[in-house]
Amino acid sequence: MITGAKEKGLYLGVDIGSSSSKAVVINQSGIICGEGIVNLGTGSKGPQISVEKALEQAGIKRADIKKCVVTGYGRLLYEGADKQITEISCHAKGVKFLWPTASTIIDIGGQDAKVIRVSPNGIVENFVMNEKCAAGTGRFLEVMARVLDCKIGALSGLAARGTPGVVISNTCTVFAESEVISQLASGKSLEDVALGAHKSIAQRIAGLCNRIGIADSVVMTGGVALNLNVVTAIETEIRHPIIRLADPQAMGALGAAIYAKEMDEENNTNR
Repeated sequence: MITGAKEKGLYLGVDIGSSSSKAVVINQSGIICGEGIVNLGTGSKGPQISVEKALEQAGIKRADIKKCVVTGYGRLLYEGADKQITEISCHAKGVKFLWPTASTIIDIGGQDAKVIRVSPNGIVENFVMNEKCAAGTGRFLEVMARVLDCKIGALSGLAARGTPGVVISNTCTVFAESEVISQLASGKSLEDVALGAHKSIAQRIAGLCNRIGIADSVVMTGGVALNLNVVTAIETEIRHPIIRLADPQAMGALGAAIYAKEMDEENNTNR
């Protein structure tokens, strides 16, 4: 829930990914006051724009922020943060804040996919990442959408109308693209190929889950969580229901903002 922020004690979290930037402002109660999500990542104006959007939504200026924590792929390039924290820790922090019983987090971003195991008290116990280019990531879906001549937001609906049978076996996005083109040339429908691509992602994520082990409850974050058909395909492969929180893209930024708040509280305690 986002609410206005006309108070002191505000904290900013910024998550800079490879293809998108997210910013979240929270107050001293941990309530989200402002949020900005921009489809521009590291090396662009995305981080600045996302912060501006979050501050504008909160109705505040940058000077009103007490502490700022940055996370994500591009965190080391961001100036103005009080601390840099890995996205693994920030995603765990954000998810546990909104869903305290979460124990397994599946995060699929633009260029990588992660499965994170979290203890009941929020400590990251273990994690594993994909190791073969952008297979099973948002970038893979972008390539599939281009080949299938549809917007990425339409992929879920397209795949939902497909029937099983198309197998996309390559683990490299480049070769998978060629495989999809061959499937279409052989007469396979756009719907069936889209469903096959989603199943391919689900199988790769299931492989990561098998390496780390799954414990209920499972929460999915990252932009790919917006694709309901992919979420359903993963549920089928891992044989576990998946919880989708509101604004799954913002979980890392939310976790960073919570870390900023905790850092400020710790500083005040030690004075």
